[in-house]
Amino acid sequence: MEKIPYLGRTLTRWRVGSSTFLALPEMGARLMNWNLTLGDGSVRDILYWPELANLDDIHKVRGGNPILFPFNARSFDRGEIFFWRDAAGVRRPMPLHGVARQGRFSVLREDARGFSARFEPGEEARAAYPFDYEFTVTYRFEPFGLSCEYTLKNLGGAPLPWCAGHHFYFTLPWSEGAKRGDYLIRIPATQRRKQDAAGQLVPGPALNEEESVGNPALIDTFHLGLRSNEAVFGEKGRAGDVTVRIGTERTPSPAATFVTWTLAEDSPFYCVEPWMGPANAPETKLGLQLVPPGKTQSFIVSVGVK
Repeated sequence: MEKIPYLGRTLTRWRVGSSTFLALPEMGARLMNWNLTLGDGSVRDILYWPELANLDDIHKVRGGNPILFPFNARSFDRGEIFFWRDAAGVRRPMPLHGVARQGRFSVLREDARGFSARFEPGEEARAAYPFDYEFTVTYRFEPFGLSCEYTLKNLGGAPLPWCAGHHFYFTLPWSEGAKRGDYLIRIPATQRRKQDAAGQLVPGPALNEEESVGNPALIDTFHLGLRSNEAVFGEKGRAGDVTVRIGTERTPSPAATFVTWTLAEDSPFYCVEPWMGPANAPETKLGLQLVPPGKTQSFIVSVGVK
């Protein structure tokens, strides 16, 4: 573990076996880059991070792994975006992907294999999610992978709603001369959903369990009803597949969701996002979890390369 300067800030760099990880824990608990040194000495970026001029709007950067909390993606209240309604019927604001990715964190622990950081809610977060809680992000780094655990402790007197997730920006394609269509993805889903303009979940595309990553129907699709907790993608006929896992049980909860998304046809990244449930959980209730007073819940994901 070492500290390195970057755009006026100080990054932490971990070297664990063949993997190198770069993060800014105090800024959104953001894991920025993960790269792997291959047997021939070349380096493959697993998590994409772009060249930047500054870190003024790091939460808007398309790269690394933004933390999505307390809710994923777009929240709606009665058809109006960027709002949600709590159990008492109070309408509150809710930014895209929640309040943590743009928030400040205090580092609780840093060691040779990872870090743990606690969210420190600011004014925006308190207006959107005005509860008494502790939200902690803990990364554990391995020679060919990582795990990340969210823990949410309810310090208040009423059940605490959440439906959190990750937004991994994976480098793809990763082989020189390859195209997105040269890669396959396997997601063992029995249901596919989209989100309509009013925030409701509607039927998604008919997809096979294994699809070309170049299939545009995958973009912005929720894959749920999972028969397995693993989504696997990689280049046809070559080693180096990436496996993303939700939880530790072989079969996750029925609402557990993988999301596939990218920005454009030529984007150098492809997002495979493990979520507790689909977007707009406070309204649809699908995937919404409630932490009882005095209790703690966790959400664990892992990523590996083989």
